[in-house]
Order: sequence, then C-alpha cells, then structure tokens
Amino acid sequence: MVTVPARQGLEAVDIIRRGAAPAAVGPVLHDGTCDTLGFLVPSGTAAAWDVPGSACTETNGRGLRIEGLPVEPPVTGSGWLLPPNTTEVTDPGLLRAALGEAARMIEAADGIREAEGR
Repeated sequence: MVTVPARQGLEAVDIIRRGAAPAAVGPVLHDGTCDTLGFLVPSGTAAAWDVPGSACTETNGRGLRIEGLPVEPPVTGSGWLLPPNTTEVTDPGLLRAALGEAARMIEAADGIREAEGR
C-alpha cells in the first residue's frame, strides 16, 4: 500500500481518473486520523518505490485477495474513498506520475496563496 498525505492523494486520484484510464485507480483507503490516503498497489511495488513524501508498505503478499476485501475499512477511523469493488489495484507507474503532478500543482497553488498574502 502506498500512503500519501490526503491533499496530494486526492489530487492524484483526480488526475488519474481524468486521464485516459479513469478506471485505473484501485481501492483507496482514507485514514481521517492521520489525514492520509492509502492506494492498493501490486505486490513487489515497495522494492522500487522512491517517491518523496510517500511511503510504500511491503507485505509478504500471502493471503491478500482484493476480491472479498471487507466493506468495513481495516483501520479504525478510516473509510474507503474508493471501495474494493474490483480486483484491480492502482498501477504504480500511473500513481507515481500522478503524485508528481499533484505535488507540482499543490506547490504552485500554495505559492500563489503566499504571493497574495493569504
């Protein structure tokens, strides 16, 4: 699972869904307590994940099935932003590009606010 700050993650979801493959976003978990989003990605992603400001949690992959994930989120205080209603997970390449674009958009928006004295 790739975990990112909620603001950047929400932008990334929007970027991917507006792209050529709107169904390319798999289940996404929103943790309101930590204000983060968690994207389910294929096993093995953690070994090569290097996106600043995010974390990719490695699992052993045994027993993980997307189909049949509980409707209730696995973490107290969290909720499904995009529920597990598909067997697909988010493509790490698409996610990496979307997170980069989201970070640039947020940086630009914050720069404008600072310039305007907000």
